[in-house]
Amino acid sequence: MKKTLILSLFLSITVTGCQKDFLDRNPKDAYSNSSLWSSENDALVALNGCYNSWSDGYHVLYMDALSDNVYSQYYWEGYTSLGNGSGSPSDTWITDRWSPSYSTIQKSNWFLENVDKTPMDEALKTRMKAEARFLRAYQYFTLTQLYGDVPLVTKTLSQDEANAVSRIAVSEIQKYILDELKAITPELPVKYSANDVGRITRGAALSLKARLELYSGKYADCIITSKQVMEMGYSLFSSYQDVFRIQNENNNEVILDIQYKENDYSNGNIGIMPSSTFGGWGSIDPTQSLVDAYEMANGKTIDDPDANYNKNNPYKNRDPRLTASIVYPGQFYEGKYYNPIERSSGDYYNGSNNSKTGYLYKKYTSNLSDYPDLWNTGLNMILIRYAEILLTYAEAKIESASIDNSVYDAIDAVRQRAGMPKVDRSIYANQTTLRELVRRERRVELALEGLRWFDIKRWKIGPQVREGKVYGTRLGTVDPTNGALLLTGEHVEAESRTFSSERDYLWPIPRKETDVNRNLTQNPGYPN
Repeated sequence: MKKTLILSLFLSITVTGCQKDFLDRNPKDAYSNSSLWSSENDALVALNGCYNSWSDGYHVLYMDALSDNVYSQYYWEGYTSLGNGSGSPSDTWITDRWSPSYSTIQKSNWFLENVDKTPMDEALKTRMKAEARFLRAYQYFTLTQLYGDVPLVTKTLSQDEANAVSRIAVSEIQKYILDELKAITPELPVKYSANDVGRITRGAALSLKARLELYSGKYADCIITSKQVMEMGYSLFSSYQDVFRIQNENNNEVILDIQYKENDYSNGNIGIMPSSTFGGWGSIDPTQSLVDAYEMANGKTIDDPDANYNKNNPYKNRDPRLTASIVYPGQFYEGKYYNPIERSSGDYYNGSNNSKTGYLYKKYTSNLSDYPDLWNTGLNMILIRYAEILLTYAEAKIESASIDNSVYDAIDAVRQRAGMPKVDRSIYANQTTLRELVRRERRVELALEGLRWFDIKRWKIGPQVREGKVYGTRLGTVDPTNGALLLTGEHVEAESRTFSSERDYLWPIPRKETDVNRNLTQNPGYPN
């Protein structure tokens, strides 16, 4: 962590790109710190700077590559080694989450230390401070999930101070996060209008609190917090696939997202998902394991003898979320039947800039015509949505052994919106079977949204799901006139992974940080 001078910090937050309309207020010049805090607009400028790069859609998309959901084929994009167990403290991308998080923390600390001197409406000032405190708390949530114990910094630091900080226990930082979120919740509005849409809301604070309570096993608290969110007026969007389309952004299911604006603060990540014939790179590729997790349309898993699953026609009569989330062989997509399984096809799995599993992301890219330029879009990236809250509530109730109709109602709402039948209560009738169900629901409902790794970590199932070979589709042929499949080959093999429970549930502390600050100890299993 490096010292950031006040002047350079202010320059960075006032002349960089903007996020949607509420960041269009950033001036083209910069002020000294002594003259900055003279008006409400100055304070808004400084707060908007805290929002700048507070999170990144790149990491949302790539985080599933740490799990059994996705394979990241390009080493230089940063997630291949983290997914296969070969990550090192010297890898430059290990710093890509650490440094931006502490930059946002530093900016938020600076804002909170100075904003009180601004002559402005006190109610607005209180709200703005709550926004900055959330942005800071969110960074600590991310840091502790990835790195474990980290320095807890709640004030601006000199260079000497920054180079001497020590790691603080996760439990202490989690208590700090929960206390902060509890304190700021009543100070945040339920919703915003006009140019302020996209700022931190009360629902965002409560939802992050519920997520952390679930992750840390505070199930009784999680139930209470989730119910508070469930009573706030959020709802599931009518179409599962269309939740993620740009024309439906800021819909009533979205609780927290990263706001992007074409040209000014653009989301340039859409092109990494399609394969070469669609103008993309095929960088991140869904796995066969994820495809197999989707139930049949009748609600039975594919290994159930009564499921009517046909391994030679494996995508027929499946959970509609499979077709909405993943482009698979023979699916009609962007005017043609997708064919990654024949060597003569431009989308052949072993071709340049094509998916190495034969599967593509469809979530976010269901209609490529939504984007005139795949590398310059305004698509917001969702971080928390209402479906997650319903599943969080259900899981907390299941784990606390307080199963009642509300558990089934919450899961049923998620399933039925997607076109799936209600839970069969004769099969899922106890804690063990319901735990299996809600974990599967989380996997398929939230697939490719960057959350699967955190579930693997907290459930401690890494050795079961993230070790060994990573497979993709079977080979064969696709009829170009109707998409009919003839699968005759074996599953393609994308990668072989290792997993160490003593090491791989945490990322290493970046070498560039431990070299500067000897007080920063390294995580177990990594070289110092």
